[in-house]
Amino acid sequence: MGQTVTDKNLTLEEFSQLPEGEVNYEFQDGTAIAKMPPKRIHSCLQRALLFLLSDWGNWEGCALPGEAYPEWAICLQKDEQDWAPVPDVTYISDGKLAPFNLENDFCPVAPELVVEIVSPGQSFAAMTEKAGDYLAAGVERVWIIGNAEGTVHTRHRSLTIFAPDRLPITYQGDQLVEDDLLPQLSFTVNELFAKAKV
Repeated sequence: MGQTVTDKNLTLEEFSQLPEGEVNYEFQDGTAIAKMPPKRIHSCLQRALLFLLSDWGNWEGCALPGEAYPEWAICLQKDEQDWAPVPDVTYISDGKLAPFNLENDFCPVAPELVVEIVSPGQSFAAMTEKAGDYLAAGVERVWIIGNAEGTVHTRHRSLTIFAPDRLPITYQGDQLVEDDLLPQLSFTVNELFAKAKV
């Protein structure tokens, strides 16, 4: 995790009023925590996922129409406290956002899917723990891109899907990634990395 940038406890409302800047912050336990800025491979994967999920969500026959967003803070609860993580990619259906009159706000409800890309210095174990926190907060699926060595830079690239009702499933290489939450969306890990040009 990044560096704490406040020396006093904030409310979620106070956190939401912090000025936007070049660094993203996550909110946990009353503090704003700087999120490490992404490097090239991370950014390339993020871009590929945004196109993949947005194209699927805007496809005419999509069963769960919606949109993918980069680095959008989500208002959730963790250990009965306000929590505002900033996933690398968020997919949320139009139906979930429809009741809200959104302006320049945080995502007000748990999305269907969040994606976290393991960056250098992060551990897969820590990301697995964060996936559990997302699921406990109502997110339906969490994808972690990276492997047990905590990197997306090796030939053992992988995508692990976490769901609340089953054990995590890890995909590598040419295994077809499919999920009943996102019907008719399918791709392989190799295809994802090829689209990202990394």
